[in-house]
Amino acid sequence: MPKPFDTVPHQRLLEKLKAHGIGGKLWNWVKSWLSGKLQRVCIKGKASDWIRVVSGVPQGSVLGPLLFLIYINDLEERIENWILKFADDTKIFSKIQNTEDSVRLQKDFN
Repeated sequence: MPKPFDTVPHQRLLEKLKAHGIGGKLWNWVKSWLSGKLQRVCIKGKASDWIRVVSGVPQGSVLGPLLFLIYINDLEERIENWILKFADDTKIFSKIQNTEDSVRLQKDFN
């Protein structure tokens, strides 16, 4: 199962940065920092072909978690129930008193 930091699509992240007013040299620097990375898989001495990395924010950096938070910042816009976000951990919860509450919570999960 992929980790949340690995699933952030670069192009969508760059669009969200622009929507937050980040542009110019800083936007170009972030784009350059995310671009041009390659990866491959090696198993028992056999290696796959190199492929271009199009998603994920670098972990172990100061900027990676910040970019992830910018990416998920609007997550709750379509959530009807309560939501808690901390780093890459998100919890959606609600008090279930009837079937409608259950359906609404399931809709948020979906």
